[in-house]
Amino acid sequence: MTLHNSRMNVLPHRRILGWALMAWLSATLSAHAQSSNEPQMHLPRTELRAGMYRIDAQVAQRFADRQHGLMFRQSMPAHEGMLFVFEQPAVQCFWMKNTLIPLTAAFVADDGTIVNLADMQPHDENSHCSAKPVRFVLEMNQGWFKSKHIHAGAKLTGAPFKP
Repeated sequence: MTLHNSRMNVLPHRRILGWALMAWLSATLSAHAQSSNEPQMHLPRTELRAGMYRIDAQVAQRFADRQHGLMFRQSMPAHEGMLFVFEQPAVQCFWMKNTLIPLTAAFVADDGTIVNLADMQPHDENSHCSAKPVRFVLEMNQGWFKSKHIHAGAKLTGAPFKP
């Protein structure tokens, strides 16, 4: 009976310590991700295509990665971009706080169809939103879509857009 009582007393303390440690670790990692003034360069990548054009896209799928986005990036190669992936379709809105390069956001439906495009200027804190609910947003250097004659209604292909 004594052993049973000691287990009952220790177990809640271990659980509380475990939960406290997880909460502290989560808060620390979150604070670090939000306070970092460094560009995020090590996200997973996927290959997308817009017709004959290849896009090497970093994939921002976690909340913290989407929040940080392309902030603090000094430049980006012409064929690269960032694909923001959300859990479910919604009207997605983007701004350019702490973003140093001009970008175009393509708001993309589940099947890869570009719903609308929005040119965004560095440091502009105005919202640029999708015309309808989408799960994907692809940011590329401003002018990339225009120079390739890619407009709303065009289709992107790649693993994220497969049924």
